[in-house]
Amino acid sequence: MPHATTRDDVRIYFEEAGSGTPIIFLHEFAADYTNWEPQMRYFSRGHRCITYSARGYTPSDVPPGEVYSYKHFYTDALAVLDHVKIERAHLVGLSMGAYSSLQIGLNAPERAWSMTLAGVGSGSEIENLEVWRKQCRDNAEQFETLGSAEVAKVTREAPSRIPFLVKDPRGHADFYSALARHDSKGSANTMRGFQGGRPSIYTMTDAIRKVPTPALIICGDEDDACVQPSLFLKKHLPAAGLAMFPKSGHVLNLEEPALFNESVERFITLVEAGRWPVRDPRSMPVS
Repeated sequence: MPHATTRDDVRIYFEEAGSGTPIIFLHEFAADYTNWEPQMRYFSRGHRCITYSARGYTPSDVPPGEVYSYKHFYTDALAVLDHVKIERAHLVGLSMGAYSSLQIGLNAPERAWSMTLAGVGSGSEIENLEVWRKQCRDNAEQFETLGSAEVAKVTREAPSRIPFLVKDPRGHADFYSALARHDSKGSANTMRGFQGGRPSIYTMTDAIRKVPTPALIICGDEDDACVQPSLFLKKHLPAAGLAMFPKSGHVLNLEEPALFNESVERFITLVEAGRWPVRDPRSMPVS
C-alpha cells in the first residue's frame, strides 16, 4: 500500500491515477480518500490525480497525542506532494480539506497552482467561536465514548446534510455507512485538534488579501454555515470566483458530482490558460 511519511513520521495513505497537470484532493471531516472517487475517475482522464486519507483516517496512521492541529493537516498534504515529487498542484478541498487548501495558499503559495475551496468556513463566526469549540470538544467525547457508528447516526441528520438525503438517499446512506467505520479515536482527535482548534478565517483578513493564487469558492445555498464565509473569501481573495450551487448542502462533490466536476474543470482550464486573473479594480464599487 502506498504511503507518504510526514515530518513527524506519520504514514499517510494515498492513491493516484492518470497523467498530466497534477490535482490533489483534500477530504472533509466526515470523509476519507474514497469520497473523491467520482472526481478521481473523471479528472484522471486528463490530469495526474492524487487522493489521500488524512492522519487519523485509516489506512493512514492514527497517531496518539496532540498532533492534529490545522498545521499538521496542511503540511501533511505537502508531504504527499513531496513524496510523489510534485512541486505544484491544483488543490481541490471540501470543508476541512478546503481550510487546509487555504492554509497552503497562505503559507506555501508556490505549491498551489489553484485552490478550489468547497463548503469552506463553518464555525468561523467570531461571536460564536467559543460555542463552536465547545461543541467540537463535546463531539470528540462522543466519538470516544459512543463510537463512530453511533455518532454517524446523528451526523447524517445535520441540516446541511439533508439536501444530499433528499436528492440521493442511496448515496447518502453509503456516505454515512463509511463514516460509521471511521476510527473513533482518530475522529475524536481530529474533532478536538483540527475542528476545535483552527483559527477563524475572519481573523486572517490581511493575510488572505495577499494570496495571489487563483481560487474557486463553491458553496451550497442550503449549507447555511458556509454561505457567509464563502462571501467573505470572495471579497478578500484577490483572484477568487464564487459558484453557488442551488438547492445544495455540504457534500457538494457527491451531492452534485456532474456540476462539481464541470465547475472545477472549467476553472482549472482557465487557470492553465492564464485566464483567471485577479479582480479588475474597475469592477469594485467605490466605498
